[in-house]
Amino acid sequence: MNRRHHELTALTAHHDCEFRELLGRVGDKWSLLVIAMLERMPGQRGRFSTLKRSIPGISQRMLTATLRSLERDGLLTRDVYAEVPPRVEYELTALGKAFMKPVCALIDWLQANWSTIKTARDAFDQRSSSRRKAS
Repeated sequence: MNRRHHELTALTAHHDCEFRELLGRVGDKWSLLVIAMLERMPGQRGRFSTLKRSIPGISQRMLTATLRSLERDGLLTRDVYAEVPPRVEYELTALGKAFMKPVCALIDWLQANWSTIKTARDAFDQRSSSRRKAS
């Protein structure tokens, strides 16, 4: 069989395992934003309240769940300090920092191609609107 077939087989072989779960997590609504916000903070480290303020629309519950998932996957660490009130800080791990390299490449690609994507969306919406009116 050809090389392309082997590459596709290897890619789809992971469809029912944790690999797919992680792809779903990092592609969800909040995970990339949390990682990106941490990357921009001094020392790539930040407090829960600072993260919450920096991500419009995220609830306390969703931020907590997202941080726990990212910690579980080894992309960040959680440090609790015995102070009153307790202080909790999150920091990107080496894995989390390395993860940002392909994410930045994706963002660069999106920025470079956004006008083409927008044009394609507008054309699609126009065709879809015309089809609905014709029906």
